Amino acid sequence: QEQLVESGGGLVQAGGSLRLSCAASEGTFSSSHMAWFRQAPGNEREPVAGVSIFGTTYYTDAVKGRFTISRDVAKNTLSLQMNTLKPEDTAVYYCAACSRPISNWRESAAYDYWGQGTQVTVSS
Repeated sequence: QEQLVESGGGLVQAGGSLRLSCAASEGTFSSSHMAWFRQAPGNEREPVAGVSIFGTTYYTDAVKGRFTISRDVAKNTLSLQMNTLKPEDTAVYYCAACSRPISNWRESAAYDYWGQGTQVTVSS
């Protein structure tokens, strides 16, 4: 069974940068659609960025131009480079994976595997 472990969260001032990583345990990484979601206190989990099996990337409007999702198949690692961070980016960030084709990367129910989450806090 796929296991995902996130790292790289922390506290940063507004305008700063962080890089999140997600290490996948199984060799199915290369055939998985993967994404980052986030959940702030009192809010529902929301999509942040995704990358398809073919390498196509997707971003929610709130992070376009500031965040970059990437995957390293050789290292079984998914990353999220976050620049120009804002206080509203504060949330727990989750890595997710699905080994089947999905039609809507934003739908959390489509993903089979989830990491435990990593906290990102942006101070103003």
